[in-house]
Parts: sequence; structure tokens; C-alpha cells
Amino acid sequence: MSSSRARYFHAGATASLIFLILLCLAWELALAPLRPGGSWMVLKVVPLLLPLRGVLKRDVYTMQWSSMLILVYLAEGLVRATSDASHTSVLLGWGEVALSGIYFMCALLYLHPFKKAAKEIARQAIQKASQ
Repeated sequence: MSSSRARYFHAGATASLIFLILLCLAWELALAPLRPGGSWMVLKVVPLLLPLRGVLKRDVYTMQWSSMLILVYLAEGLVRATSDASHTSVLLGWGEVALSGIYFMCALLYLHPFKKAAKEIARQAIQKASQ
């Protein structure tokens, strides 16, 4: 993969993670909190902050585990988008689904060349050891 494509996938992952953090903060503090004035659900942002530094630094390991973490937010967005009574909350749920999906796809596409190279190295090591 060209470095420009990798740059785009990294930028997509980074932007979607940052926008997801901002969406979750705004959702639970002001736009459609579970309780008027905000709720403790705002703490759901904390796990998203953990991979932020590694994602910004293009750390492969962080991108790998955060791509699994993001699936929790995809699931939460789907549940809230299909079950919340508030129209605003439903729209925010679909926004969470979209941003989580974008992050997941961008992270996987960014990681693909690294995984491919690791498999090739492992294949060569096995081949060399078997000779």
C-alpha cells in the first residue's frame, strides 16, 4: 500500500476517534443526557481516551486493540439508535454507529499491510526452520 493511502486511513481513524469522543461528551452532557443536566454515562468517554495517544502516534499495537474496543461503541450506538425514545438520542446513536464504523474500517485498512508483512516474516521463519 502506498504511504499516501496509509496516511488517509490513519487520518480517518484519528478524526473519527476524536469526533466520537466529542459526540459522546456532547450527548451525555448537553444534547440528550439520560438525566437533565448530564449523567454519569459521560464516563463512557474514558475508554476512548486511552488509545488516543497511541492512535495519534500511529502505534500498530494500539490500533489493533482499539479496533476491538470500538466495537463496544458500535453496539451501544445500535442499541440506543433502535431503542431510545428521544429523536435526538436516536440520531446521536446513528452518529455513534457511523463514527465507530469509520474508525473500525480505517484502522483495519491501516493495519492490513503490517499484518501482511508479519505473516510473510512468520512464513519465512517457519520455512527456514524446517530446512
